[in-house]
Amino acid sequence: MAVADNNARRIVFTGAAGGIGTMIRPLLAKAYPGLILSDKVEPQNLRPGETFVAADLAKPEEVAAAVEGADAVIHLGGYSVEGPWDAILQSNIVGCYNLFEAARQAGVKRVVFASSNHAVGFYPRKRRIGTDVTVRPDSRYGVSKAFGEAVGALYADKHGMSVTCLRIGNVGPRPLDVRRLAIWLLPEDLVQLIQIGLEHPDIRFEILYGASDNATAWWDNSRARQLGYRPTGKSKDHRAHAEAEQAKIGPDAVGDLFQGGSFCSLEFTNKVERAGP
Repeated sequence: MAVADNNARRIVFTGAAGGIGTMIRPLLAKAYPGLILSDKVEPQNLRPGETFVAADLAKPEEVAAAVEGADAVIHLGGYSVEGPWDAILQSNIVGCYNLFEAARQAGVKRVVFASSNHAVGFYPRKRRIGTDVTVRPDSRYGVSKAFGEAVGALYADKHGMSVTCLRIGNVGPRPLDVRRLAIWLLPEDLVQLIQIGLEHPDIRFEILYGASDNATAWWDNSRARQLGYRPTGKSKDHRAHAEAEQAKIGPDAVGDLFQGGSFCSLEFTNKVERAGP
């Protein structure tokens, strides 16, 4: 779905040195040569044409410098797991606001925001959900992603920015356990979703699920398919591996009930029957 003038577009990619960023950088580079990479630390093995701009998301002036002159931003930066409140606050809430506001001031036309399945992690696994459900975060991290979706909606409606929020499942070459058979996302499929966010003419504000073609999926991702998404990964091809890995983990009385898994059981003090919708 890449367009002819990609060589002339300035696309900033935050979180470029992170785990997902490292996986998809080579794939993105094929469609978008000359990416502007940003993170706190420089990614390894910069490719010809790639430029690195160091930026701490909690520092507005550094974020502004990173997105200066950008046409679009792929925002994967931030704290990527559950953590202490202050770490989540600075990276994922203050940092997310700083990113959108700097993008507005720089005249950025499109933002693809890496949200997470943990924004809806307390939905039960037996329930299939779309993107129009009330957020039910399973963690402080999940709360920060729900916040990011809300900020994206604000900047789309108030400032005319085209914003795509991807509720990413688990990115990698294959699912890591049985839970991830439902939420697995092949790196190539993530890049396809990012391209939709960067290129599709009908994008105003969208929430899409970041999942491949998984037979046991908990999510209705029909909107992504309407926009042209054609995932190639099939988690069923890796079921034997996932089940073998699951046997090493053992049961989780709380996490096994909910889509967010161990994020739900971490610090859990409620009664199970009172949790989730």
